[in-house]
Amino acid sequence: MMKSKADEEEYWNSSKYKAFTFDDEDDEFSRLKESKQAVNSIRRLVEEDDDEEDVEKISWSGEPVGSISWSVNETAASNQRTDREPAFPKINTDTSTTNKSQSGYSLSSLFKGKTKGGNFQQFTDSLTDSSLRLYAPELRKPKSEYKDYISDWSPEETVQRMQHGKAVSLEKFRSLQDKLLLLDFSVSANDGNVITAVLIYLKRTLSKEVLFRELQSRQTALRHLICYLRESRDHRLLQELFRALGRTEDEALLKYKEHLSIADENKRRDFLKSCLSLPFSPEDLALVQDHYTLLERQIIIEATDRQAERGGKLPTKTMPILNMSLITTLYYCCFYHYSEAENTFSSPLNVRHTFKISEKQFFVTALAARAELKEWSDVDALFTCRNWLGFTKKKSPLSFQRVVDVLQKNSAPTQVLQDYVALVDDAELRITLAQKHKCHDIVINTYRDLKDRQQLLGYRGKVEMGSVEERKIDELLTNQQIRWKN
Repeated sequence: MMKSKADEEEYWNSSKYKAFTFDDEDDEFSRLKESKQAVNSIRRLVEEDDDEEDVEKISWSGEPVGSISWSVNETAASNQRTDREPAFPKINTDTSTTNKSQSGYSLSSLFKGKTKGGNFQQFTDSLTDSSLRLYAPELRKPKSEYKDYISDWSPEETVQRMQHGKAVSLEKFRSLQDKLLLLDFSVSANDGNVITAVLIYLKRTLSKEVLFRELQSRQTALRHLICYLRESRDHRLLQELFRALGRTEDEALLKYKEHLSIADENKRRDFLKSCLSLPFSPEDLALVQDHYTLLERQIIIEATDRQAERGGKLPTKTMPILNMSLITTLYYCCFYHYSEAENTFSSPLNVRHTFKISEKQFFVTALAARAELKEWSDVDALFTCRNWLGFTKKKSPLSFQRVVDVLQKNSAPTQVLQDYVALVDDAELRITLAQKHKCHDIVINTYRDLKDRQQLLGYRGKVEMGSVEERKIDELLTNQQIRWKN
């Protein structure tokens, strides 16, 4: 039955629904529609990568995944987990400092990673900070990566891995048999680094008696251990090793080398004296004896010269003598005590006879010392000798070419050089040396003896015009008694 117009108006006016108007912004239907659109947009964001669009996803709480209630529950649960895990850094959620109307976050930005402003980017940057990443648990490495450190490798496999530079543990080889197998395989591999590494482990884990006994039959490993102990300066253990092996001479030499670490010359002299009782070979014992005698003499000469220097009887010394070699000591004596009597400790002849220095070595040392002092008369006396008829001549254990070199290095005058250049036997070499040191008389006389007129004529253009040498050449060229070859 048709309602009357009044009834219809009463019906619409009394209804709990209001008429739709475009200007009414608080309309409940509009708010419901907006809420539904927001939920659908959230669902699309969550399920945008899911191929099963028709399947509704339900969480453990029974709420549809993507719904508003589900989002609220998930947020609350995450806050509870944060409270239970104080080790992780907390995010400031103080509402007094964050105004909702000014917030740059939204539901879509939380799902898509976008922000309305720039605050969410700062939020994500703070989570990726290096100081916060320390709280993140590390994943355990797969077994394939640390298998090399825990596997039960055999001695042979261990040596092979050491050759390839891989990390191994030798501590698991505890029995003597395994340790010796490890050493034998390292020797067979001919790898010095591996042998040394194994020996260091055996030295640390075996007694000295057992190690020395086993190395007697393994000479290669023994040589490596001796080399390692010498380089590491473990002289005490090295002496014990030589003693256990019966190598007394090596032990004595090792003991003798300890004098190098003694700075005081008197203590070093006393130590060398004590070394004379060590079981050296006869040749080595003679050398140690000479060393002790030389140091003792150096101490005496040094004390005497210091006293003479203070008294003004000796010029100020610029040359050391303590702990110097035998040749340096001889040079010192030739420099400061050349004319002393042979019965004094500082006499060069006494030093020569005491230590059995050869004639050639003594001659070279004395020549260098006296030439440095420019004592040319002493230099000349070194070469002068008499024959059985009483005639004197110059004789040298060195070649006169080397004598000229020594004199030239010490700035000898031309007249002195000329005397020794003339004693060079080879004519070509004599001419070369004479031209080098400008000994014109030697060149002219040599060409005259060779009867080489052309060379003499050519050399005339090399001397100064009007000089004595030029006049001498002219006289030779006009001499009718000389039969020239050319």
